[in-house]
Amino acid sequence: MVWSQTNSVSIRLQEMNRQPIVGATLRLTDRADTTRHLYALSDTAGTAAFRVTPGKNYGLLVTSVGYKPLRKLIQSGQTSVTFTMEQDNVTLQSVSVVAAKPLVKQEDDKTIVDPEPIAATSTSAYEIMEKTPGVFLDPDGNVYLSSTTPATIYINGREQKMSAADIASILKSLPPNSIERIEILRTPSARYDASGTGGVVNIVLKKGVKLGLTGSVNAGVNQGRFGNQFAGVNLNNTQNGRTMYLNLNYTNRNTYEQVQSNRRFAPDTALTQDAYTTYPAQIAYVGYGVGFELSRKWDLNFDGRFSWNQANSEASNENRIRQLSTGRLLSDNLNEVNNRNRILSFSQGVTTRLKLDTVGSELTTDVSYNFIGTRGLQDFSTRYLQPERPGTLGDGSFTNRRHLLAAQVDLKYKLPAAITLESGVKTTVQNFSSDAAYFTGVNETRQPDRNRTNRFDYRENINAAYVQASRLFGSILLKGGVRLENTNMNGQQRIPADTSFRINRTDLFPYVYLSRRVAKIAGYELRSYLVYRRSITRPAYDYLNPFARYVDQYLYETGNPALRPQFTDNYEANISVEERPIFALGRNYTRDIFTNVVYQDPANRSIAYRTYDNLGVNRETYFRILGAIPPINRYFFVVGAQYNHNEYTGVYENSPLNFSRGSWSFFTFHSFKIDKRSTATMNGFFRTRGQLQFYELSNFGALNLSVNRKFMDDKLMVTLTANDLLFTNYYEFVLKQGSVTADGLRRNDTRRFGLTLRYNFGLRKREERMNMFNVEPPTQ
Repeated sequence: MVWSQTNSVSIRLQEMNRQPIVGATLRLTDRADTTRHLYALSDTAGTAAFRVTPGKNYGLLVTSVGYKPLRKLIQSGQTSVTFTMEQDNVTLQSVSVVAAKPLVKQEDDKTIVDPEPIAATSTSAYEIMEKTPGVFLDPDGNVYLSSTTPATIYINGREQKMSAADIASILKSLPPNSIERIEILRTPSARYDASGTGGVVNIVLKKGVKLGLTGSVNAGVNQGRFGNQFAGVNLNNTQNGRTMYLNLNYTNRNTYEQVQSNRRFAPDTALTQDAYTTYPAQIAYVGYGVGFELSRKWDLNFDGRFSWNQANSEASNENRIRQLSTGRLLSDNLNEVNNRNRILSFSQGVTTRLKLDTVGSELTTDVSYNFIGTRGLQDFSTRYLQPERPGTLGDGSFTNRRHLLAAQVDLKYKLPAAITLESGVKTTVQNFSSDAAYFTGVNETRQPDRNRTNRFDYRENINAAYVQASRLFGSILLKGGVRLENTNMNGQQRIPADTSFRINRTDLFPYVYLSRRVAKIAGYELRSYLVYRRSITRPAYDYLNPFARYVDQYLYETGNPALRPQFTDNYEANISVEERPIFALGRNYTRDIFTNVVYQDPANRSIAYRTYDNLGVNRETYFRILGAIPPINRYFFVVGAQYNHNEYTGVYENSPLNFSRGSWSFFTFHSFKIDKRSTATMNGFFRTRGQLQFYELSNFGALNLSVNRKFMDDKLMVTLTANDLLFTNYYEFVLKQGSVTADGLRRNDTRRFGLTLRYNFGLRKREERMNMFNVEPPTQ
């Protein structure tokens, strides 16, 4: 409750030895009107502050685990008081408070996923994402929510402007128990960048949140066709208003991918390709942070990440051309490619938060710098088996460097009449450069390869400002806002030819959110939500670069500098029960949609090329349903389904395009507490015949099982896992668009069996006897 005239009163809580009491719950009650309450938690100095009305007396109630309740009178005119709390003689070491902590819950316009039940069965943050109900990942690392457009990935509230492969590499280096929560925003508000057409996934990393020094050591192995090994340590320390954390992790992994395809490039001639690639890698990861509580109102935090990735690959691709009518083999050759990459990734951020009052108004700033650099060497060769002729050899080296600087300021202010105002500005500057030098050799003659050698520079600056306001009208919450974004993109290819593109534009993106309590059934609150949002998808620099990138002698890739951004209008209605989402229905209307397409080379029909093109409009309709048993007993589960239907209307290869496809996705998560120390979990997904851009896919899915048990006073956890137990996480594909007809199969090293050990340690005597609950959800 906010009054027009208020004074401040500071309350300090201490033990008999004058040590501060942290995390105590304080409640002030107006003695003249006992329906008015104010609440606060004591900080690391044992202090809590309230804004009170002059001339009034208040009743104070303080509660904290390990202490007797404290009741005092706060009289008018008092500005600072200190109270000493008595320790409670009741022993609480054997008490376990079981909380109804759902795996998935709804908070206003975002879904919160608690990763703890999944982290115990995963080896990285990437695996947690794969096992999160309602989140789907394709083999290239793209993340999908409601739409068939990939979601935008944030880490600690910062957008990661990287390719899907680079983001997947970072997620695979993050230890699974370093994640505090996953925020899923299927329709982000005006506060977020308008580029999140497919929604936003914000991965919030853990920081030092416990008193004293705590941490964990983890190690594990899992085995498919190839093996993975990892080990790491996590440290947290919080004391005297200072919070520190350190995460160290090392991973040695290997996996494979097999892609088989058949493409007809003439009425009686077809190309068959069988590519097998292994991806051995070694990854060292460091995450760190330190936070300072400079005063009761001002926080300052530094956090960063560093990773070193030695990522190699070895590929073998057999190419055969046959005459279909006779089955005669016309050509047979073998391509081999070896890559040796060294990837350095660094991120550093500084955030501040200034509390403007006691009712939630605050000013936050966030400045971050990200760098990712790649140095690589490549050797390639082609052996011609039929007809037999001299083979070709080649080698190359390349470097990529990306710098990203982002700065933003956000204001959240509580106004009278229960109005919340939010406003902010943001700017990002990105510079990308790449250099590649290649050589080929025939009969021991080495010469520059002009088809592969290139140099490309790209610069991007996006400036944004937004304003939005929300107000509660009885049981109805209304939020509306608008975001203005100015886009400046400049790319220039210097070698082999001087080409450039430039994009400068300013766009407006409205947002409307409406939430209403519908009814209360059997004690459960039923709420409905309506959302409208406009968003943009900008082509990435590699989509625009016109340089022809050689894949093999039958396929190359090229960018399209004339590619236009696509705009999407999203409408969604959804319903939740007790903060648990149960149903959603939505519609996406996208103009100037661009996607990956495959065209025949007009000069040689045996050669195809991949590029991106604007094809027209897309209408996507989806609905999602989710059900669960709350985690109050030994067993609980989450089960859901989602349906997507897409209609494309436009032009493909100068001919009318009409393409329609619908697909179902099913997902589930189950947990059964075998006894006090043992838990079994099962999760999985299944997707029916659907699509990936213009590729029609067969049915595929995965079933994952795990069992964990605690030892040594619950400090050691041992987990056995079986991922993709039935080996069904692969698909066949068909492409029939324009003059291109192809089909094939894509398979990865997804079936794995593993063992993980995690040992928790810490000096937490103060935590155990004060205000820290031993919360043990049934999934542990």
